[in-house]
Amino acid sequence: MKQALRTTAALAAALLAAGGLAACSGGGGGATTLDPEADVTITWWTGQTDEAHDILTGLAEEFEGEHPNVTIDVSQGASSTEELLQKLSAGFASGSYPDMSYAFGSWASQLESTGRTLDITEATQDPELGWEEFSEAARATVQPTGEKVIGFPALVDNLSLIYNKTVFDAAGQPYPTEDWTWEDFRAAAKATTDEASGTYGYAYSVSGSEETTWQFWPHLWQRGGSILSEDGTTAAFDSPEGVEALEYLRTLAVDDRSVYLDQTDTKFAQLFAADKIAMMTSGPWQLYDLGVAGTQYGVVQLPGVDGDHQTVSGPDIWALFDHRDANRAYWTTEFAAWLTSPEQDERWNVAYGNLPLRASEIDSAAFAEQVAAMPGLEVMAANGANAEQARPTVPGYVGLSEAVARAIGQVLQGQGTPQEALAQAADEADEALAR
Repeated sequence: MKQALRTTAALAAALLAAGGLAACSGGGGGATTLDPEADVTITWWTGQTDEAHDILTGLAEEFEGEHPNVTIDVSQGASSTEELLQKLSAGFASGSYPDMSYAFGSWASQLESTGRTLDITEATQDPELGWEEFSEAARATVQPTGEKVIGFPALVDNLSLIYNKTVFDAAGQPYPTEDWTWEDFRAAAKATTDEASGTYGYAYSVSGSEETTWQFWPHLWQRGGSILSEDGTTAAFDSPEGVEALEYLRTLAVDDRSVYLDQTDTKFAQLFAADKIAMMTSGPWQLYDLGVAGTQYGVVQLPGVDGDHQTVSGPDIWALFDHRDANRAYWTTEFAAWLTSPEQDERWNVAYGNLPLRASEIDSAAFAEQVAAMPGLEVMAANGANAEQARPTVPGYVGLSEAVARAIGQVLQGQGTPQEALAQAADEADEALAR
């Protein structure tokens, strides 16, 4: 998983407090009326490693060339993406923060709560922007409370079913298809498990991280369950649908013994590449490594329940920030819209091996070139249409996720029942949400 929850409750609290301080101190100020021709400088934190940062820097220079009155001060912002949240927190407190920054989607509601984000809801109504081309999950992530749109999608992914052709062939089993049910999946996992050779039909993380949790959400959603109550204040995953979903996973791991339980979040992918695991539910970040390893694999959408093949996505965002300057706000929004347009995204996300941000890019020559290098990428791109719901971005989600991950790990390792484990997790999650 490329994106994960890497913040803590303490850091979230610091961010909220810093936002309050910045609001009291004024935190900026500038042009009160828009003059698109005025000289303006905007600051952009890319949050990327060197190679990706260089690509983005080149795009910023191109935008400057097309708009001579605009200067974009580009930097990585911090030594790692994970440190951006703390850097933003410090910037809010001092009144020195960027106009635009990369941010994990899980930070969205915390950033909005500071009162420092830019509200671009009106801009998204422009038909030329093509806002509907972004997936539902991506659009929901940049509108964390359902009120303001605080930025643009920056990166999208999703979980798909990746299967090992070598293992399936050895077991004499037909490959998965796009219309598989989870019962089809269970039968294949049993049939491809071979204790003598140490081969498993499936793998699941029991590390207690977000990797453990987000693999569970499609099972919950496909059965009609929800993560949170309708008002978003309490846990709802301990519903009959949630219990049914966890019971299904328990049968694979405990009754069928067809699941490799990974304590590390990383070993299962290595075993899959070595032809020791038949199936894994993962995303586009795995395909390059599988190609390098020479693994014979295929990709389909997730199995479904009653024709529902919902997946989970981990969208990240370009968060936009308000400096009370009409010109900076205008050009920050214009640059973000330009950067996430199909033409530029093909030279950024697609060229870098990520999924395209927009559905219209799937048929592009640039994406076809990447698909040739990483077969299955086109299936994952199309699977974005199954990303119908977004993981909550409420501050308490971190604690909720940890509670759910513990419950899943216990049950898959034969400790307790799904109903008991999820009930306990819901109590812990409610405490986190209340905090």
